[in-house]
Amino acid sequence: MELSVIIVNYNVKHFLEQCLHSVLKASRNIPTEIFVVDNNSVDGSQELVQDKFPKAQFISNQVNVGFSKANNQAIRKATGKYILLLNPDTVVEEDTFSKVINYMNQHPEAGGLGVKMIDGKGNFLPESKRGLPTPWVAFCKMFGLSALFPKSKKFARYHLSYLSEDEVHEVDVLAGAFMLLRKETLDEVGLLDEDFFMYGEDIDLSYRISKGGYKNYYFPETTIIHYKGESTKKGSLNYVKVFYMAMIIFAQKHFSAGRAGAYTFLLHLAIWFRALLSIVRRFTDKIILPLLDALIIYAGFLVLTPLWEYYRYEPGYYPSFFSQVVVPVYIFIWLAAIYSSGGYKKPVSLIQVMRGILWGSITILLVYSLVDEEYRFSRALILLGTAWAGFALTMYRLLFYWMKWKAFGLDIKRTKKIAIAGHPAEAMRVRDILRQTRIQSEFAGFIAIDPGDAGDQYIGSINKLNEIVRINRIDEIIFCAENIRSADIIRAMLELTSLDVDFKIAPPESISIIGSNSIHTAGDLYVVHINSISKPVNRRKKRAFDITATIFILLFSPALIWFVDKKHGLFKNSFQVFTGKITWVGYYGNSSQNTGLPQIKPGILSPADMFLTHNNEPENKTALQKLNVLYARNYSIFTDAEILLKNWRKLDR
Repeated sequence: MELSVIIVNYNVKHFLEQCLHSVLKASRNIPTEIFVVDNNSVDGSQELVQDKFPKAQFISNQVNVGFSKANNQAIRKATGKYILLLNPDTVVEEDTFSKVINYMNQHPEAGGLGVKMIDGKGNFLPESKRGLPTPWVAFCKMFGLSALFPKSKKFARYHLSYLSEDEVHEVDVLAGAFMLLRKETLDEVGLLDEDFFMYGEDIDLSYRISKGGYKNYYFPETTIIHYKGESTKKGSLNYVKVFYMAMIIFAQKHFSAGRAGAYTFLLHLAIWFRALLSIVRRFTDKIILPLLDALIIYAGFLVLTPLWEYYRYEPGYYPSFFSQVVVPVYIFIWLAAIYSSGGYKKPVSLIQVMRGILWGSITILLVYSLVDEEYRFSRALILLGTAWAGFALTMYRLLFYWMKWKAFGLDIKRTKKIAIAGHPAEAMRVRDILRQTRIQSEFAGFIAIDPGDAGDQYIGSINKLNEIVRINRIDEIIFCAENIRSADIIRAMLELTSLDVDFKIAPPESISIIGSNSIHTAGDLYVVHINSISKPVNRRKKRAFDITATIFILLFSPALIWFVDKKHGLFKNSFQVFTGKITWVGYYGNSSQNTGLPQIKPGILSPADMFLTHNNEPENKTALQKLNVLYARNYSIFTDAEILLKNWRKLDR
């Protein structure tokens, strides 16, 4: 065996599906075995792999054993000359495997190899090449010196940013997202250290490869998409703690006692520093909107009060007590009402803000009617303050939103203008999926892959993507992976990095469309919302219907058997349904055709039987697959009853 690909999965089924499709394409001309090690996922990953990728060797763990141990489970079974550790949230090019293996064959001194990685927007991921995190390198990274001097060999060694991202380089550390290893090297230096549960294991192994007399290479002559990247959760304190604790394990293992002690102290300092920053940031994040609201409302009263005095009474009519005590009380009530209505949850909803102001004003007026006469200053100012608060708080939020200040994100459902790149049949299938999702979108048109793609809805060719995006103001492009090579998708993403456009990939024969706009997001998933049949209550109802229907069928079997062809089939099916092995109504087709739908037992009948008069195979299988989706999404026992009653003569199948 030439290559063993090992993918450790944990609850990222849709990413995994896309990854495996690209791996199969890249391994067509290379003797390859594929291992998927699942760390106790609960999202249907096992069913996906077993139904759709039966040639992959699946290892199922009953608990999450961590990244290192899971990889080692497969490495011990692998027979390939080369071992590739690959993240499930990646997409490789069709020639990625052949290129990297060819390079390793030509460089026997190479023990490990990493490739150029980009995120879901086509941006280069700096973790593609890294230096050894010595105390000095870690210090420069943690305190921002590497960011200030990205071209300095002294300060920028963490991501080796002074080295060209488009040239081959010898590097210290390979990224665990794509780590090609020579099997004989692993036999010499050992497998992944299982003391590292997550993070740090790639640094440790890379360092041991170097100490073993081999070299690690950064190889940019092929590019892969890595959706999440190492920065996915860098904003969280938990990530900081887990990552830095992994670095402490590395230091204590490989550095001298003195250096390890200094390194450990530095990392603990960094953890506390990041914790302080996190607390300050969270406090600021929570207080900035209410504080601005309070200042703006108060500023409005400073203007409205003298104007109302001038118009209605005389200057100085209201005592200082009004502006110093009463107005702050009004503001506090308004802010409390906005908070109670959810107006400070992010992204902010303007409707909830306005609702909070309204309820706050009602509360103020109620309190106004109950207090002593000496504290009743002016209903008019309360109403004027309400109008000012509603106007000002809405306008400044909109202003900051248009200025794209992240702290002032609004819950505004913007309609995305989406184009789909693919051949007609697959592009139409993907468009149907898009219609069945809850994504607010406007269809811009199809993008042709070759001259044979034609029709009224095609707006241009893929070799003119730049012009298509600019002229049609496209917000997002969905690539049909069935029709387009991964290499061409990646090339298109790299060409459009200067434009503000998002990318998604639709795997073949899938009801999901997936992508990620940056390494700081966990990924965007467009999927047909199929929740009904998977709900426990509906599963219980379906089982109860099966048992009840079986009892009635057996009761009336003396009459039914005269109308069915296979009398033994009727009783056999009744027994299997009663014992729970099958169901009376299931999906049309076999399980491999319905990957992505909630799993149910095989059925005697299906929604297709409502339209098929005989047992013949239908011509339009795509339309019948849509029936499966509708059946799963809008499940009802009345649907099962209707199908069974109209097709009772087919119960002997």
